[in-house]
Amino acid sequence: MLSGKKSLVKKLKEWSSHDSFYHVLFWVLLFFVMLVTSMPRMGFYTAFITDVINVGFFALIAYFNYLFLLPRYLKDKNLFLHFLFLVVASLLLTPIKTFFLYQVSSGNNELQSYYLNNQTFIFISTLFVGAMATIFRIMNEWTIQQKDKKELESQTLQSELKFLKSQINPHFLFNTLNSLYALTLKKSDLAPAIVLKLAEMMRYMLYECNEKEVLLSKEINYLKNYLELEKLRHGNNMDIDLKITGEIEKQKIAPLILIPFIENSFKHGANNQIGQGYVNFDLDVHQNELRMKLENSKTPSLPKALDKRSGGIGLVNVKRRMEIIYPNKHHLNILESPNTYKIELNLNLETNN
Repeated sequence: MLSGKKSLVKKLKEWSSHDSFYHVLFWVLLFFVMLVTSMPRMGFYTAFITDVINVGFFALIAYFNYLFLLPRYLKDKNLFLHFLFLVVASLLLTPIKTFFLYQVSSGNNELQSYYLNNQTFIFISTLFVGAMATIFRIMNEWTIQQKDKKELESQTLQSELKFLKSQINPHFLFNTLNSLYALTLKKSDLAPAIVLKLAEMMRYMLYECNEKEVLLSKEINYLKNYLELEKLRHGNNMDIDLKITGEIEKQKIAPLILIPFIENSFKHGANNQIGQGYVNFDLDVHQNELRMKLENSKTPSLPKALDKRSGGIGLVNVKRRMEIIYPNKHHLNILESPNTYKIELNLNLETNN
């Protein structure tokens, strides 16, 4: 007995998620509202039968329009014919409905006379309910289209983000392998240390960057590893300063969103210097606000091949990723002088996901 009740409750919950549940609920509520308003004039029995007829005919014109007339209208886009057929259907139903109401009111001459003299009202009310079905169907179709449009936009953005990340990851790997290759040619003792750092970076990229967000502390550790690789590669020819302040343990951030800025500082700035160069990275986090300042030295004029690329694919991609993930929640300012390149980024870490 108890299992039977649980099964019934489960079926009711499943039914409540379907449109048919809300259709039935609407007609039941309409019936009770009409019953409450008509009972004082007719008595319970007459009012009950009368309102069953009223609701029945309203449902008949509504679903005839919703299931038969409207699909043809939506297909042919012919509003005039749709409205004409709706009027004809309402005209045909009016005398039939009047006949049933007249029979139910047998013995009540005043009520029978009211139905016979007010067929215009019966026709208008029937046509009105049919027209409401039209409005409901159009609004429902519009809602579905908007929902589908948003889902498509969301899928498109997610596909674009995956594409951008797929471009970023090999880009970093390519640059680091170039550095490792140069050191192995020199038979440098630094090569094993670079391999270890690279392995830790690859582990992070392969196993932890598939999520929409990662812990900021892990992202910063990735940045530190990258800078350590650059320190090993440049040695005393490069002054690299890293300063991290604020709350980084509990905050989250989109993976690999900051590294392209640092990578750009070396590839299109400091790496091209003949003498002593520098990269200063300053990151401060307070609650959900991240402030980053990155400055690097550069030559007064870059080689044409590098200058034409305007910062490379990594910087272009990260700008696009921030537009998608942090819309209206970031401010990026790039300042360039003959000898320096500076990036200032303010980022609200709250995403719209």
